[in-house]
Amino acid sequence: MLSLCADLRPIMPELILASSSRYRRALLGRLGLPFRALAADIDESPLPGEAAEALVERLAAAKAAKVAATVAGAIVIGSDQVAAVDGPTGERILGKPDDRSKAVAQLGVLSGREARFLTSLCVRDADGGEQLATETTHVRFKNLCAAEITSYIDREQPFDCCGAFRSEGLGVALTQRIEAADPNALIGLPLIRLCAMLRRVGQDPLVPQQAIVPSTPGAPA
Repeated sequence: MLSLCADLRPIMPELILASSSRYRRALLGRLGLPFRALAADIDESPLPGEAAEALVERLAAAKAAKVAATVAGAIVIGSDQVAAVDGPTGERILGKPDDRSKAVAQLGVLSGREARFLTSLCVRDADGGEQLATETTHVRFKNLCAAEITSYIDREQPFDCCGAFRSEGLGVALTQRIEAADPNALIGLPLIRLCAMLRRVGQDPLVPQQAIVPSTPGAPA
């Protein structure tokens, strides 16, 4: 239940992004809502036989739940992303490469093929209610030669991006076509869907309210 402060504006639950991603922090910051980011340290390994969509939805929900358990009464946003490519042996899931050799290998897999980038979003409200959805972006990659892959990796260092693909940078030159309902989803956070979810829990970016300030001494802003 919302309480009223002296100027009659409702005081809203604190908004927390359950992520250490600089991309997601920047995207959420565009909405102009006060929030803080807390890392959700969970095991992100896929389960045996787990499909890409099931994986990202499970991890987005787990991240939100992990942080919500540490901060009472907050609205928590969790998100996760993978790339998926269909092959002769079934679906292949690509996460963050983390290093150069894996980035080269991932771009070799993506060369000349269409991939699905699945970005799941979970908003967990102060009462434990949960909204969960996944946005899918279809990306068709051009045929890439070794020199193009090397040049791109040297210039972008995309080791923290799924499939080594940074669409908002030089990565766009790797593509022939991108089909997306929300281009922000490809960067890491589906803002159109997030705005709709936040409105359902009383956090409208167009009508911002006063958020509860954390009372813990030394809490990050």
